[in-house]
Amino acid sequence: MKSDSTYMRQALSLAKKGLGRTAPNPPVGAVVVKDGRVIGKGFHPKAGLPHAEVYALRDAGEAARGASLYVTLEPCSHHGKTPPCTEAVLAAGISRVVVGTLDPNPLVAGRGIERLRAAGLDVVVGVEEQQARDLIRWYTCWMLSGRPFVIAKAAMTLDGRVATPGGDSKWISSEASRTMVHELRNHADGILVGISTVLRDDPLLTCRIEGGRDPLRIIIDRDYRVAPSARCLGSNCMVFTSRVPESRPEIMETGTTVVQAQPDASGRFVWEDILARLGAMGLHAILVEGGSSIHSSLIRSRLVDQILLFVAPKLLGGGIPLVQWGAPERIADAYSLVVTRVTTIGGDVLIEASLEDSCLPV
Repeated sequence: MKSDSTYMRQALSLAKKGLGRTAPNPPVGAVVVKDGRVIGKGFHPKAGLPHAEVYALRDAGEAARGASLYVTLEPCSHHGKTPPCTEAVLAAGISRVVVGTLDPNPLVAGRGIERLRAAGLDVVVGVEEQQARDLIRWYTCWMLSGRPFVIAKAAMTLDGRVATPGGDSKWISSEASRTMVHELRNHADGILVGISTVLRDDPLLTCRIEGGRDPLRIIIDRDYRVAPSARCLGSNCMVFTSRVPESRPEIMETGTTVVQAQPDASGRFVWEDILARLGAMGLHAILVEGGSSIHSSLIRSRLVDQILLFVAPKLLGGGIPLVQWGAPERIADAYSLVVTRVTTIGGDVLIEASLEDSCLPV
């Protein structure tokens, strides 16, 4: 007989189909099992649509009565845009529920489990729990902090350069690495760059994967220098500037959302304010793609939750560094990272890390 872990892994695989599409809800997957056979499958595809449990129960139909439900996240017990999933589970006649992890949402936070147990169902919690928690870590960050999970991504040479002195960076990383980045764009809710990157490269900032989804394009442009012809502008773009948005009607006419933000005494934007604004919009994760000044200030703010470095086997001998914030005299003053994984991709080395004292665990 297959184990609970086997069925939960199937539910986790289903949940991943909703990555980047469910905010402000988390991605969730579910399967219904009876007599050792999967009779229903479902995942949450988009906020406002039914949750994973409902799709799986519909798929199972009347056969769900007396069956087991495997769901990656605790079923909700409150009314939101959709009715409580706990009531759908009870109405379907499910006898046993296996849950990957509890919901960090204070409106749920164990109440779903309590409701099911109070109704006499056998409930097991914590099967494949780490994988289930990893699946919703962006949602957890947003739920607990009110801001998106921040991923700082960069491609650099072996000697730490992200571009030549003139700004050329095409292409440092391999084609395989760039394909992976587009997969990240497909899942992230937003992609953030500085105005220097926009002026130099005129990027589209889109996801170039068949069937992929374009994230919100976020431009940090303190002095409002973006050109009206910039390819990233449009209804799916947001520009943060210190200027009055209406002072450049040609930008407003592109359909771009322009937000006036207040710089601090040093003339820099306050990252907490920007991230809070994005969090209020329901964004769970943003992919920060630079440039160097953006990475430098964001990492120094210690609001980066994950760092992805695609290190190419190339030596440039000069150029723009990944980060730049002066020249400390002691190694003890360096920012320490915790490396969580090292892999190779297309000849590059991908280093996944977090700041040693990051705000949230990776």
